[in-house]
Amino acid sequence: MTTVTQLQTDKSALHHTRIVSAGLPELKAGEALLKITDLAVTTNNITYAAFGDTPHLRYWSFFPTHADGWGLMPAWGFAEVVESTVEGLAKGERFYGYWPIATHLVMQPVRVSERGFYDGTPHRLELTSAYNQYQRTTTDAAYRPEYEPYQALLRPLFITSFMLADFLEDNDFFGARQIIFSSASSKTAYGTAFCLENRDDVRLLGWTSTGNRQFVESLGCYAQTISYDELESLDPSIPTLYVDFAGNNDLRARVHRHFGDQLKHDCYAGSAQSQDHLDKAEKNLPGPQPQPYFAPYQIKKRNTDWGPGEVTRRFNEAQLAFINRVSDSSNPWMKINQHEGFEAAQTLVADLCEGRVDPRDGHIVSVKQGAN
Repeated sequence: MTTVTQLQTDKSALHHTRIVSAGLPELKAGEALLKITDLAVTTNNITYAAFGDTPHLRYWSFFPTHADGWGLMPAWGFAEVVESTVEGLAKGERFYGYWPIATHLVMQPVRVSERGFYDGTPHRLELTSAYNQYQRTTTDAAYRPEYEPYQALLRPLFITSFMLADFLEDNDFFGARQIIFSSASSKTAYGTAFCLENRDDVRLLGWTSTGNRQFVESLGCYAQTISYDELESLDPSIPTLYVDFAGNNDLRARVHRHFGDQLKHDCYAGSAQSQDHLDKAEKNLPGPQPQPYFAPYQIKKRNTDWGPGEVTRRFNEAQLAFINRVSDSSNPWMKINQHEGFEAAQTLVADLCEGRVDPRDGHIVSVKQGAN
């Protein structure tokens, strides 16, 4: 019998995790067993956990534990087929996709094609389909074996960045002439800036902590870097768009009060800090109401506008350019850190929750345990 080991997260205290092992039953017809090997674990995963019970996101629902108060934090990465009853899915094939932090996952592959498959496990059918798609590495035009860690780390973040940049362009930046990115050191923030840099119609400002200022300045994708205590030094008469990656209500209130009617749009793009801070935000601030941004909505729009093939082509091209930039040996934006096993993953999750991570580091967890 195959043993599956999982890293389960305390939903009420995300820094608290436990390691749980159990045997898996024999596969049924229509099922496949995949062995998870390498996962990117970043602040993005803490965001999934923080928003795990939000009705339209439901991140905890993808990989239920059936244990009250405990969830499986989703992560992006790679897995290999170790057993299959599904035609078109062969042992040893490698897939990129959305996995639990665990050694194995039993799936019900449907819509199997040259590209990959969707997990048709019944409870996932009502969840966001973009997270149910699994890509064969052999047919992924953007896949490069040497870039596996970067793909695991950056693709799920960069699809948000790429589509967010497109969303802002698609709306003519809501009439703004400058964009302020909070948490400018985050990968999703500087990925968005990368997609928008070198434009002459809008200026990009990286807003960050004093400790991360030097790193943000070194990126070169922001026209200007300011620390959190310097916001009020900016000209309040310039039409401004706020892209909020921090999820901090005090920062948001300062932006609204400083720019007032010149704040053209407040776009909430994600946070690891809280799942309900928008509800707790100060009401009746000057300027527009904060609007959440959800990448799948823009993907759906562009699938209609351009066709899925063209969306994929544009994204692959941009992703490879971004990975090349991030991994450039002359000025790398990221250093890959490898973590072996679940105990190392526990420490990493706690560090991410507490903000004890260097923004230049990218973290890959290897969970290559088990005999199968």
